[in-house]
Parts: sequence; C-alpha cells; structure tokens
Amino acid sequence: MPRRTLGRTGQSVSAIGLGGWHLGLKRVSESLADRIMRAAVDGGLNFFDNSWDYNEGESEKRMGRVLRDGYRDRVFLMTKINGRTKKEASKQLDESLRRLQTETIDLVQHHEVIRFEDPNRIFAEDGAHAALIEARQQGKLKYIGFTGHKDPHIHLYMLEVAAANGFVFDSAQMPLNVMDAHYRSFARLVVPELVKLNTAVLGMKSMANGQILKSNTVTPVECLHYALSLPTSVVITGVDSMEILQQALDAARTFHPLTADETAKILSETRSAALRGEFELFKTTSIYDSTAANPGQLGEEPERVRSAVQGSRAR
Repeated sequence: MPRRTLGRTGQSVSAIGLGGWHLGLKRVSESLADRIMRAAVDGGLNFFDNSWDYNEGESEKRMGRVLRDGYRDRVFLMTKINGRTKKEASKQLDESLRRLQTETIDLVQHHEVIRFEDPNRIFAEDGAHAALIEARQQGKLKYIGFTGHKDPHIHLYMLEVAAANGFVFDSAQMPLNVMDAHYRSFARLVVPELVKLNTAVLGMKSMANGQILKSNTVTPVECLHYALSLPTSVVITGVDSMEILQQALDAARTFHPLTADETAKILSETRSAALRGEFELFKTTSIYDSTAANPGQLGEEPERVRSAVQGSRAR
C-alpha cells in the first residue's frame, strides 16, 4: 500500500482511505462492516474516515468496536462534526469520542461547508472553531480540517476567513474526480491553493457513489487512478463489500501517476457527460446535503445575531 504525507502534519497515511458512510448502512451487516475494516487495515490501509452524522451515529459505533479491539494504534482516525456553534460542536465531538471509543481523534473536520455563511459562523467568537481549538488543547484531537462538496469558491472563502483569523487548516476534503475537472472544479481552483499552504488534500467522491460509472465513460480503477494522480494525501473511497475493498486495494497497489496523455484521454472521454453536472449531484442538488435535511445539526444562530435581527425588525 503506497503511503503519502498528510500535508503539514507530517503524518504518514495510506494513499487510499476507507470511507465511513457505507460501513453504517442497513444493507451492510455489522459482521460485514467488521470484516471490511479489519481486512482494510491488514491490507495496509490506515486512514479511516467517518462523521458524527453518518447513519445517525451507527458508522462511528461500528468503527469504534473495531478500533477498541486492538486496531486503534494501527489507524489514523478522522471524523467530522456539523455544529456551527461552540456549544453544538463540543456536544457532537464528545458524542463522536464516545462512539469511536477513543480518547483522541487524529483529525476532526468542520463538515459540509457548503454555504458562504458557514465560514463566518465557524470562526465567530462563539463558533465551532473555538470548540475545536479548545478540544485540541484538552487532547481530544490533534489536527483540524474542513470539508465541502458544493462549490470550490466556498472552499476558497473558508481559507480566506481562516487566514483573516490567523489560522491555517491541516486538511481540506473535497470531490476530486474525472467529472470535477469540467464543472465547478475543485481540482483547478482549490487544490493549487492548498498545495501552497501545505494543507493536506483529501479527495472524496472519486466515483460519486457510483453515479459517475453510470456515464459509461470510465472504469472504477481509472476513477481511483485519476484522483490518486492529483496532489492528494488521501483518496477516500466508500466500501460496502469485500470485492469493492479488494478493488480499492488493487487500484492502490497498481497505481502509477497518469501521464499527460493518459489524463488528456480520460478528460476527453468524460467531458461531454460532465458539463451539466448531472453525474455530480452533490454539486447541483441538495440530495447529499445532510445539514439541509437536518438544519438543527448546525445549532442555533448566535444570540448576538438573533438580537440584531430582532432589533432591526423593531425599527
């Protein structure tokens, strides 16, 4: 399994990461999820992805049981929180720690930064970032990042707001796939800025939960090899069977950076299908927006904001 450096953290991680969402699906039994996780680590994969909101906490609970059973020291553990207020973020982080059955999470990321107001709420005095900084001081986490899947310009704004607050993220997670190159491209707009900052690039949705494969323009291995050829520290992929896990492991072991001609060929074959965003529904619809379906996960607007709004209405 090829290893890469996780940006400014200096940590060594597997080029392929195991996505946590699929592990908690009802169609994936607990025993199968257990087998997948154990086989992944035994196969050299050491980056585990998860999130507080995946399958109402079931993904973290299942992962926690495996980590407790002798695998914690072999895994670089990442999870995400949706809360935007300090209070809500702290609550969610503590719940994740309990579910994952660990005292420290290696990387915690602000999840679903998909609105232009998200960075301002996160970096407010009583925002979620204050909770993560405090948790880092308490030893509950080591590194801090953020994720998003909607628009690269929102990622750039998150970096801008962070810089204005004197902070540089350890990681940023985004969709990186053969379709992204043609439509609202994170690879073209965001990745170069992260490289400048030495912020780890975490790729996700290399196959968009199988949607990209429905375009009949590219194979699963080509999808993974394309994402691995970008300056990614980790390419996170969803696994719901032992066969899909083996596919991911084989893709990593047979990987070689795509040549310019190989990349041009893949992009030429996918261009027409990609132009309308129909195979990247996370960019063009709210189907993948957990916080849109569950706005309460974000926490209430800060008191100062609500007071300001009420005051303006009174006038």
